[in-house]
Amino acid sequence: MTRLVVTLAAVMWVASCSGDGDGSTPVDAPDALGSYAVGHQTFSVFDAEREDRELAVDVWYPVDKTDAATEPRTEYTLQSFFTLASEVAVDDLPVSSERPLAFLVFSHGFGGINTQSTQLMEALASHGFIVASPEHTGNTALDRSDENPAEKRVPDVSLVIDRMFELSNTPGDAFEGRIDESKVGVLGHSFGGATAMGMVAGWAGADADPRVKAIGVIAGGVGSDNFSEEVLATVTEPTILLVGTLDPLLENHNYVFDRMPKAEGLFKVEVTGANHTHFANVCAIGDLLLDELGLTQDQWPDIGAEALIQPYDDTCTDDVFPIAEATRLQNLYMVAHFKRFLLGQTGYDRFLTAAYANANEPAVSFVAK
Repeated sequence: MTRLVVTLAAVMWVASCSGDGDGSTPVDAPDALGSYAVGHQTFSVFDAEREDRELAVDVWYPVDKTDAATEPRTEYTLQSFFTLASEVAVDDLPVSSERPLAFLVFSHGFGGINTQSTQLMEALASHGFIVASPEHTGNTALDRSDENPAEKRVPDVSLVIDRMFELSNTPGDAFEGRIDESKVGVLGHSFGGATAMGMVAGWAGADADPRVKAIGVIAGGVGSDNFSEEVLATVTEPTILLVGTLDPLLENHNYVFDRMPKAEGLFKVEVTGANHTHFANVCAIGDLLLDELGLTQDQWPDIGAEALIQPYDDTCTDDVFPIAEATRLQNLYMVAHFKRFLLGQTGYDRFLTAAYANANEPAVSFVAK
């Protein structure tokens, strides 16, 4: 199998000395890997109430580092004949002995893949989160047969939460006793960002899921066509909005930010020069096709990758905002947000301020309410 090593580029490996609460307890730097190794599993879930709808699911989870030291790394299957390999995750290792752990669900973009943001998944797992990412059947890169995909999104995520809770309560399962059911968050990119908002606001006929306590919206389709002012005004869950200034969906984030007065924490992060696909694996996948498989862009449609051509050209050349830096910033803000609002680690408050961005992140415009 052809493979490409994906690195968490441009990350810091030194823990931050920011305090937790009274300032005396150090916290791990949110843009570096955390203190855990990372495990990875795949399985399918079925929904008997929706004609046995099947979702393929990838799960990343914390692993005790001694269990992962010498094991071969995960290779994420993109097509039957090539994979995208990780320097971080290892398949099928035991879940960390520490328990219980917070749980996150990631929702991919419209017509996307559930491994579109593996570096973010790995970063979150290394910081102590179990992270599940379903592939939304009928609205994927290879299958866009669903004519009403929005209607499936919130129920899909709720199904994954149901199933992971079941595993956590199943004697002898690898996830037995590992999930803290009071600490659940959802994040997503693009259409998946709308899914994350839908989990707390309701969307496309589906009610909000009260188990979700915090969300992250990345370049999200969260405009007025999906969420009314009246609905947004009811949302109380902590929310972080991350978007590039070259993304047409920037105005969606402005719309939401101005209409969520009850959110416990509300943050808007704008990355100057980043576009819509700076927050996904488009460069790693495109480089794999070009450099490892030797496929020219003219050949990409033959393997179902035609939709990757324009994002790759817009995102992965030397004269645009560096993809490694976009990845680092995405990891920084999502890790800090969920560690603060799911785990209650107040040492991460300092990362969620305009003062921190102004002093340390020149590409970031940060606003909080």
